Amino acid sequence: MGLIAATLSSVGSVFADQWKEFFYCDAIDDNTLAVRAQKRTNGKGSNKGNDNVISNGSGIVVAEGQCALIVDQGRVVEICAQAGEYTYDMSTEPSLFYGSLGKNILETFKAIGKRISYGGVVAKDQRIYYINTKPIHDNRFGTQRPIPFHMEDKSINLSLDISLQCNGAYLLQIVDPILFYTNVCANAAGDYMKMTLDKTLLPDFLTALRPALMKVSPLCKHYADIGNHTLELCQALNDHLSPKWGQQFGLKIIDVYFNVLNATEEDEKNIKRIQLNATNRDASMAAATLVSAQAEAMTSAAKNTSGAMAGFMGMNMVQNAGGINAMNLFQMAQQNQAAAPAAPAAPAANSWTCSCGTVNQGKFCTECASPKPAAPAANGWTCVCGAVNQGKFCQECGQRKPAGAPIYRCDKCGWCPPDPAAAPKFCPECGDVFDSNDMQS
Repeated sequence: MGLIAATLSSVGSVFADQWKEFFYCDAIDDNTLAVRAQKRTNGKGSNKGNDNVISNGSGIVVAEGQCALIVDQGRVVEICAQAGEYTYDMSTEPSLFYGSLGKNILETFKAIGKRISYGGVVAKDQRIYYINTKPIHDNRFGTQRPIPFHMEDKSINLSLDISLQCNGAYLLQIVDPILFYTNVCANAAGDYMKMTLDKTLLPDFLTALRPALMKVSPLCKHYADIGNHTLELCQALNDHLSPKWGQQFGLKIIDVYFNVLNATEEDEKNIKRIQLNATNRDASMAAATLVSAQAEAMTSAAKNTSGAMAGFMGMNMVQNAGGINAMNLFQMAQQNQAAAPAAPAAPAANSWTCSCGTVNQGKFCTECASPKPAAPAANGWTCVCGAVNQGKFCQECGQRKPAGAPIYRCDKCGWCPPDPAAAPKFCPECGDVFDSNDMQS
């Protein structure tokens, strides 16, 4: 007994006449996880009175986001998760149309038990169930008690255990319909609703959330960063829940959303205190903090009911006992800034770099005494010996400047061709086109 795609049948019209029944399923909402197939007869079937028998040649339709399971004598014998129209044929071996659900369904199918092959006897208890394989939204969760979380930021030497209060929702998907049917909703009398499973899923999720957050904590400098690592959090949750949800129920978490993610009030104060202390490691920041505190103290001293003088005396006693003032901190900041390595100065406008790597200002290299390379003349001409000249004769070989023949020099980069009277179509240095602008008399 197997399913044959209707589009692959030899003669569609003739095959349609052989269909005894037509099984289908309406759209499945997020609150429904499994439904039993609806049967619509075409008036020619001989099995119209028994809903637990699938007639040979019956038509079965599978829509997107659905997976059809054929159950024979209480055992899953056929599965199809690929959208399309199929024909039930008892003369063929069972086939699997698992679509995008993956090859793991095939292994699960084999692990549960051998499929029933055609033996010439029509089974008397056959049913078709449709499993919802779309992502299931709005699976809400919330922590009644705070969850431990470890924050660590090496840049400010922060290492602190805090408590988080959070609530949100997670996105769930049935990735193995065979396991889900076998271990969760087998032979359900009616539609299997999500609320029936919530009583089992919610405690498991909250139990797994604590170790999952601890596993993600090294990736987060602050607990608010958890929202940036939902992929890692989902993987940690699935790793913890896999023995039950994955291997028994065929379920997988594909996303997590947080509506509220807060630390307790006491932990929030400790985090801000440590962050403030970290900023005060810089002397100028510490001085600014001290000046601000002194200004507030002066304002409070002026309002002292025992007299402003008594308030200022108390403020001075505290300052002297501290042993440091804002002026000392500002001086310390200036000293640290002066001791810091200076940024390398930009090369001067007239500097040049020698072949040995030394940057120079004069006509000779201060390291190897090599002369500064001569820049090509702006309006010069290049002799056949390679020398660039300004006058009518070459200063190296005495060759006379060619008369009557044009002299070429690139007007972009200054390159001159080896043959003064001949030029290529393009400059080999910058790629500029040689034209009348490059021709010199």
